[in-house]
Amino acid sequence: MEQWTVRFAPHLRALVELDSAGGHMRQAASELGIPQSSMSRRIKTLEDELGVPLLIHEGRIVRLSDPAVELVRRVRGPLRQVDEALAGAVAGVDAAHGTVRFGFPLTLGASRTADLVAGFRASHPKVRLHLKQAHAALLRGDLADGSLDMALVIPPPPGFAGDVVASQQIVAVVGAGHTLAGRASLALSELASEPFVVTSASYQLRSVTEEWCREAGFAPDVVMEVTEFSTMRELVARGLGVALLPAHEATVAGVVEVPLSGGPYQRGIALVRSETSHTPVVEAFAEYLRGEFA
Repeated sequence: MEQWTVRFAPHLRALVELDSAGGHMRQAASELGIPQSSMSRRIKTLEDELGVPLLIHEGRIVRLSDPAVELVRRVRGPLRQVDEALAGAVAGVDAAHGTVRFGFPLTLGASRTADLVAGFRASHPKVRLHLKQAHAALLRGDLADGSLDMALVIPPPPGFAGDVVASQQIVAVVGAGHTLAGRASLALSELASEPFVVTSASYQLRSVTEEWCREAGFAPDVVMEVTEFSTMRELVARGLGVALLPAHEATVAGVVEVPLSGGPYQRGIALVRSETSHTPVVEAFAEYLRGEFA
């Protein structure tokens, strides 16, 4: 049997990184720490040797062909396992070195995430942290194929092993001049006549918003769909509607957050691990996160 890995391991790694970079050759080369010209040569060599077209050029961006997408799907996990094996061989039982690939959701506060990372780096200064902030669906995919070692996911995803380490409180967000802005709390039914600014249908927060409103006896009058929470708050601040959002870390000008009574109106935050990531440093980071949330 021909030993393909001897000839093509660096080239396959380049193809996988190009896929992760969304077709941006320069970004992929930077992630690998090689010149862009070397990156291009690796992909071209792989194309020539396999006799399969791997790239479709679209201006400055390239798109992977269908055969390339399937190849990446099949080799990403094995390449990740090789990385893990080598990292384990080098690190042994040493949790003070190595790399952790950590994902977190768009809805987890930036300050909270920065505090967690800073705290771990203070006690593990030689550990490299590769961070990815993304939608829950992307995080689940990266965990499944081994691109991430672990991630905080909201809500806990079905089919994955993980621990619920915290909860995220959902509050009513109204404009600072709204008649309900001065309330200590409110029942969700009191928003029945209000226009709602909501997330897109692909977000879990949208589905629970509609579910909670149904339980309160009404269907929300959706006037706008937005994917960015900060934009939603800006729209609410301008009197264009109300929203149900995670409690914010700091005061936001123009809006007031009012707790909802009769709940619980909250979502679980799960720490989810990749099945292929078991190095000492990954274990150390997982234990650190559990301790911080506890």
